[in-house]
Amino acid sequence: GVLVAFVMYIQRFFDPIRNLTMQYTQLQRSMASGARIFDLMDQKPEMEDDMNAGEMPSLNGKVEFSNVSFSYVPGEEVLSSFNMVVNPGETVALVGPTGAGKTSVISLLTRLYDYKDGDILVDGISINSVTRKSLISQMSVVLQDPYLFSGSVQENIKYENLHISDGSVVAAAKTVGAHQFVMNLPGGYDTLLTERGSNISLGERQLLSFARAIIADPRILILDEATANVDSYTEAQIQAALSGLLKDRTAIVIAHRLSTIKSADNIIVLDDGKVIEQGTHDVLLSGSGLYASLVSKQTQRTTRPGI
Repeated sequence: GVLVAFVMYIQRFFDPIRNLTMQYTQLQRSMASGARIFDLMDQKPEMEDDMNAGEMPSLNGKVEFSNVSFSYVPGEEVLSSFNMVVNPGETVALVGPTGAGKTSVISLLTRLYDYKDGDILVDGISINSVTRKSLISQMSVVLQDPYLFSGSVQENIKYENLHISDGSVVAAAKTVGAHQFVMNLPGGYDTLLTERGSNISLGERQLLSFARAIIADPRILILDEATANVDSYTEAQIQAALSGLLKDRTAIVIAHRLSTIKSADNIIVLDDGKVIEQGTHDVLLSGSGLYASLVSKQTQRTTRPGI
């Protein structure tokens, strides 16, 4: 009995030491992770509001680029003396070959980057003179590659608009044709999505991204190749929804699909960071410029046998 007690005491003596060793290992891992987190939190943003920046008032939606020049790398201009005017409630499409500067225009408008020369005005107010949050809170952007977060479908649609009712979430999803596929998910609007929404298809992610944009009730809606990854039927649903939603809203659309841009109030054709053509679809198509060439090539691809 004494021998058995001795063995048991030895085991119990070493158990706390073994546990302490394991906890120390876990602590070391946590300290390494914490150092990376604090390093990230200590990073200063490249874009900061001016000390005297005010709040952007409610927008009417007029956007004006005035002789704007911009470059990612010094000496290599992406936009050169770029001029563009978008009137309130107008839908403008930006068209051009890859690298023409279309996405850079959107990035500057949303203040992801700072321009070198010229000025960007929204309702006659320089965007550098107001806080970025007050500006972009009245805009919605739908990108080609939608980003969804870990959380429920409902949380992803609401995003930061937590005050919006559940009924409005459902209404927004119905508007863009997402309601049916959401209801087919195991938990409906309470279904948990994995990071980047990898447990649903790319087209379904895009529909949720549209619902998120709509529910924010933006004055300026930006679509950057937003229908590039959806099928023709889904695109038709979105186009039908947008025809009503874009009423009295300013929209800037970047797209290559003819069906997306032909109904725009104004089409601006960019090449090498400059505006080379602009007008309606019919006006530009009647000419012999870059737009007519792009439309011709797209038509040939879609009508070619076997494609």
